[in-house]
Order: sequence, then structure tokens, then C-alpha cells
Amino acid sequence: MKNNIQHSVCRWTYGFMPLEQLCTTVKDIGIAAIDLVGPKDWPTLKKHGIFSSMCNGAEISLTEGWNDPQYHDRLIKQYNEHIDLVAAAGYKNLICFSGNRKGMDDETGMNNCATGLKKIMAHAEQKGVTLIMELLNSKVDHADYMCDHTAWGVSLCKKIGSENFKLLYDIYHMQIDEGDVIRTIQQSHQCIGHYHTGGVPGRHEIDESQELYYPAIIKAIVQTGFKGYLAQEFIPAADDKIASLRKAISICDV
Repeated sequence: MKNNIQHSVCRWTYGFMPLEQLCTTVKDIGIAAIDLVGPKDWPTLKKHGIFSSMCNGAEISLTEGWNDPQYHDRLIKQYNEHIDLVAAAGYKNLICFSGNRKGMDDETGMNNCATGLKKIMAHAEQKGVTLIMELLNSKVDHADYMCDHTAWGVSLCKKIGSENFKLLYDIYHMQIDEGDVIRTIQQSHQCIGHYHTGGVPGRHEIDESQELYYPAIIKAIVQTGFKGYLAQEFIPAADDKIASLRKAISICDV
């Protein structure tokens, strides 16, 4: 490993194997983190010396998020509780979502997100936890999702104005909705706290079978000075799914 970037893998894409087995697998590959793991599974990660690079469990759903004030009281309670749990466990990142538009215009949704999130930012800052909102495509996988373009997410970051609020730039999702991946990363990297991979089209292996050239993308990320995690979030289609993960890590270890 060149150690120019920190590698991780998303739990759900390897959900066909027990978490214990995934922990031993990633250690064998030479990485030490798993993404999208909640509190009930942290003891298993700690047992194997694996870091939870992106914590979850505070959200209501992908569609019911911070853009709708009717969910704010519930979200504030759940996120404050999870911020404490994340900090106590020694982790840093906690995922969040905008929610769907449901007829709401993007400016109103952004203002609603900022209003709600600002109510928990002081607590997150005090505990050293970063809230990270994921960018998802609304064209193929998550119809009507509001945080579906980097510019919208960057504007939200600026409204919130805290180093403890960042974006999860999912390369797969953003290639589908807006493309121009490398230039977007170069221009918006100050607001990006985490990255996910995935092959386009299909969300499968990130090798030569798809349209993105990941070595150049990861080099661009490294050149921004990024010190966080890049998590593999492709759905392996090959028979040897562990070999697919090994190859993906190798491709991204620039």
C-alpha cells in the first residue's frame, strides 16, 4: 500500500458474508476500515481492529431528511444521541441525508436543511464528529432526492459554515447526474469529507469494464490534499467477489 489515501469498503455491498468474515477479509487485503456500520456492530469491528470510517444509524431514511422541518425534532434527537455514541467509540464521521423534494424547491430545501443542522453543529464540533451529507443521483437510483448535485451541497456547506459539516462525494452517483468528476473534485474539495466508488453504468466493478478511469480520479483526489477515506461501494458482479475488492483497492492505491 502506498498510503496516499485511506481505503475502506462499504458493509452493505458485501452483505452476503458475515461481518466477522468481512473484517478478516479486509485485514487480509491490507485495509483497516469498513463504511456504513452502526453502533450495534461496532464491537465486532473493534474486536478485529477495524475502524468505522462512516457511521450510520441516526438517519430516518434516504427520503425523509433534513430538508423537511416536520422531521427536525426527531432528527435532532437521534443525531445528538449518535454524535455522543460516535465520539465515545473514537470514530469521526456520521452520515446524513437531505431527503426527497416532494414538490419542494431546492432553495427552500437548502434553507430547511441549514436551519435544522445548525441546531446540532455546536454539539458535533464539541465532540469532534463530522456530519457528512451524501450526494446521490436522482436519475437512476434515488428519484426525487434533493442533494443530487455538488453545487447544491457546496452551497449548503457554506450556509452552515462549519468544518464539521461536509459532503460525501459518491463518484458513481455524481457521474450519472452531472459528470465532470475531476474538475468538480478540484473545485469543491474543501467541502468534501468522504468519497465512494462504483462503476458506471451498473454500479459494478471499477475496472476497464466501465466508463470511469479511476486511477486518474483518485490521483486528482490525492492532489487536493485529501486525508480522509475512499470507500469501495460497487456491487461485485464477478464470481470471485473478494478478488474484485482486491483489484479495486489496487486500482485506487495510486
